[in-house]
Amino acid sequence: MSEEISQNKVDIIVVGAGPAGVSAAITAARGGKKVVLVERAPFAGAKNMYGGVIYTHAAQEIFPNYKEAPIERYISAHSYVLLSENDSTQITYKNSLHKDNAFVAIRAKWDKWCVEQAVKEGVYFAPDTLVKELIVKDGKVCGITTDVEDFYADVVIIADGVNSLLARQIGLREDIKPKNVALGVKEVIKLSPEVIEKRFALKEGTGCAMEIVGGPLKNMLAMGIVYTNQDSVAVGIGASLEDLKAQKIKPYELLDSLKQHPFVAEIIEDGEIVEYSAHLIPEGGYNALPKLYTDGALVVGDAAGLVNNIHFEGTNLAMISGKLAAQTALEAFECGDFSSNTLCLYKKKLENSFILKDLKTYKDVVHTLYGRTGSFLTYYPDKVNEFFNIFTAADGQPKKEKFRQFTKHFFTKRSLSELFKDVIAGIKIVFGILK
Repeated sequence: MSEEISQNKVDIIVVGAGPAGVSAAITAARGGKKVVLVERAPFAGAKNMYGGVIYTHAAQEIFPNYKEAPIERYISAHSYVLLSENDSTQITYKNSLHKDNAFVAIRAKWDKWCVEQAVKEGVYFAPDTLVKELIVKDGKVCGITTDVEDFYADVVIIADGVNSLLARQIGLREDIKPKNVALGVKEVIKLSPEVIEKRFALKEGTGCAMEIVGGPLKNMLAMGIVYTNQDSVAVGIGASLEDLKAQKIKPYELLDSLKQHPFVAEIIEDGEIVEYSAHLIPEGGYNALPKLYTDGALVVGDAAGLVNNIHFEGTNLAMISGKLAAQTALEAFECGDFSSNTLCLYKKKLENSFILKDLKTYKDVVHTLYGRTGSFLTYYPDKVNEFFNIFTAADGQPKKEKFRQFTKHFFTKRSLSELFKDVIAGIKIVFGILK
């Protein structure tokens, strides 16, 4: 880096070339600043794993030309699937007026394209560079120590992911607690575009996103996902690290069980596994947010715990947080103050955006669900499937007696005290959201 950047000093260093980091870097460069974007992998996207959906409102804010990017499919259908042991109930939502609300991309391609756009805007990209620690002088972050040399800047934007070692080094966050993270594992299964479009009832170029609860994921704070790429299908699960530890379940075994369920097995039949990946996902939400700034540094994206797990939103929060952090850094240059007195504006920007407003809205939902996973993610999905099994059966048996037995079993297999707790939990969730 020193050969191209004089005296090892720039205006802004961004550590991590994921969606948050590249958004921060390109925003700062557009503001006329000299920016270095550091990435430990040999290329952007080499080590990234995520569900698959990118929301166009965020993409367009950072990349007005995002339609030129390597997009797999635009999401035209969102499906929510309730599993029991062998049954499934699927609810699908389509909106013909907003077909381009989200799209599926493969991060190895998408991240690379994003960095190419940043380089065009003047960002210096330094791949295959390990940041060993932040340089702190007189209590202010003023640079980074890499595996090659030291490098200095007025502001360092930390975007090094969920297990941010750099944010921990300067005391902005504590070690990860199992209850505040999920472990996501995913397989990419190759199928022809024609097979995908037939099985998911899609038009050419359109895609589907599925969220799955119940079945093999029962009695855990866990959900499954299925996303359609152009010529492959991504199947994955996200499960509480605390639950995996307590129940001594290996995540790949849980994923295998989901793939063997009849609903998923039909989707991926005759497909070829071409990729397996695993990744920690910040799940603590609003109540587990770290400190987001200090003298000379800002924290963005997964490193800041900015994930809305209720709506499966992460990349959009990452991108916009990166943009807001860079805008804050630009304001710091205007007034010549890189201390917390100015950088605290970053948190205010987040509070005024959808990011912290949404996280605050859902701040107690996961905690409430965690205590009632056996109800909301197991018992009720089973009952929904049982109800539709009765409702759709035509077996010569009178329906009245079947529904009478269904109602009787509903209240005898679930004690009144448990039903009362479920109602209270539901009220807490609803009123917590509306408050």
